[in-house]
Amino acid sequence: MDDISITDLWDRVTGTQPDPPWWLVAFVGLVALAAVLHGPTWRLARNTVTIAHEGGHALVALLTGRKLDGIKLHSDTSGVTVSRGKPHGPGMIFTALAGYVTPPLLGLFFALLLAAGRITLMLWFSLALLGAMLIMIRNAYGVLSVVATGAIIFGVSWLGSAEVQAGFAYLAAWFLLFAATRPVVELQRMRARHMAPSSDADQLAHLTGVPGLAWVSLFGATALLALLAGGALLVPDVDLPDLPGLPSTADF
Repeated sequence: MDDISITDLWDRVTGTQPDPPWWLVAFVGLVALAAVLHGPTWRLARNTVTIAHEGGHALVALLTGRKLDGIKLHSDTSGVTVSRGKPHGPGMIFTALAGYVTPPLLGLFFALLLAAGRITLMLWFSLALLGAMLIMIRNAYGVLSVVATGAIIFGVSWLGSAEVQAGFAYLAAWFLLFAATRPVVELQRMRARHMAPSSDADQLAHLTGVPGLAWVSLFGATALLALLAGGALLVPDVDLPDLPGLPSTADF
């Protein structure tokens, strides 16, 4: 591989790339949806959502002045982020709120980057987030999960063709947008069975006095709105050919 200067690398990361063909965007969107709906695939792919979820807790904890002790990711796709600070107040509320809203908002942000043609930037931004998160991981499975995810993204962004990079980037954005709703549904099912007494929604209920179901509804609404907005950005414009024997739009 030829040597690449810092300037060339910067131009490569921050430059724009051409839009992928519409069929590729549609295909990876269907693949992402299938990954969410298919149980065995979901159990593996859900690790990505957990990374975003716990990363959201960690980022907001730092932004609100809390001391971040560490993050653990588990093989059952659960996770925990431990921070220190006041056990009540806005900082704790926003930290608890951040988990379930981060995956859909991150998916929406990725959709904005892709709509602007920033495919490589989106991939490298993901790498930067994973690198920052890796510093705070405190268990072996968490390290493995973050490193493996980062290695896949780096391999695609560095070695993949433009079409492969585009397909992977759109797949990631679609997946986060589609996947954000399922954990919310799973959360409410567990709450209904009294299996999640310390869930984010119940912690928020304790902190604010607002019922946990209201917070679950907020999580779900955020996921659905992000899917609608992000989907509108990702869905390609398809120019259909004029049918023989019919006047074209220019004739009207």
